[in-house]
Amino acid sequence: MTVFAISVVLGLILLVWSADKFVDGASNVARHYGMSPLLIGMVIIGFGTSAPEMVVSALASIQGNPGIAIGNAYGSNITNIALILGITSLIVPISVHSQVLKKELPILFIITVVSIGVLIDLNLSRTDAVILLLIFAGLMVWTIREGLRSSKDTFAKEMDSELKERKVSIKKSYIMLSGGLVLLILSSRLLVYGAVGIAQALGVSDIIVGLTVVAVGTSLPELASSVIAARKGEPDIALGNVLGSNLFNTLAVVGISGVIHPIAIEKEVFYRDIGVMTALTLSLFILGYGFKKQGKINRVEGGILLCSYVAYTIYLITTVTK
Repeated sequence: MTVFAISVVLGLILLVWSADKFVDGASNVARHYGMSPLLIGMVIIGFGTSAPEMVVSALASIQGNPGIAIGNAYGSNITNIALILGITSLIVPISVHSQVLKKELPILFIITVVSIGVLIDLNLSRTDAVILLLIFAGLMVWTIREGLRSSKDTFAKEMDSELKERKVSIKKSYIMLSGGLVLLILSSRLLVYGAVGIAQALGVSDIIVGLTVVAVGTSLPELASSVIAARKGEPDIALGNVLGSNLFNTLAVVGISGVIHPIAIEKEVFYRDIGVMTALTLSLFILGYGFKKQGKINRVEGGILLCSYVAYTIYLITTVTK
């Protein structure tokens, strides 16, 4: 048991560190070859922040642990909304004023409903997975086109400034890119090994470990960036991180896992965990959009989100230990 716990902790530390180096290396290489700051921010950094979820779920599917793959994806979505936005809005209330976010909020809810429709037969087939990936590809193309149309995009300017600050030599960038990728894979294998071992030692299903320990661990990059943004007085960035990450998890992470290995979804997981994810997504849509007035997630609402995460986690733990 001790060995498995050490594997999880070490795997999580290396996973977060390697993902950061991989993103930095990829960003600098892309900039060296003339890729625009806007595309680097939207595509490379967008993919990179969700790389832990993607690699862990893919490896879990390859190794025949679909529970960790699915639990990681949907557990990360729950963690992102309830834990990360809850903590961030307690630091600084989150106001929704960006037109991009107002488009993404309803899109996220629609995508969540689509995922429910795909999984309603309690089976994620390869056909279902391909459908999710095609929707993701279409969404990425639309997002990039929308971004390129806005020549005065403030995000692009911020990205350009940030890239200049982090600029390193092309040789070092390639080392960071390749080394980060190798460590990302190795740390993911270590994390999955430890998570499966803990599940077996405690006699619980691997999906419970995926929904809790693994989901929180792979969401650490989003948590760190959201808290930093809130302390800098830019809490709306946290909402953007969460929306992007949840779209990626729901479509790409689940899609990749299903293409690798078809997954049977337990009825309890569908109604309990996907149900909680859907309810949280709906609450985020209501709080963030604001309808006739500017949307805001204040400290009280942030506290409610955080309490809902604690209650959900306690329910999971008490249920499996009975």
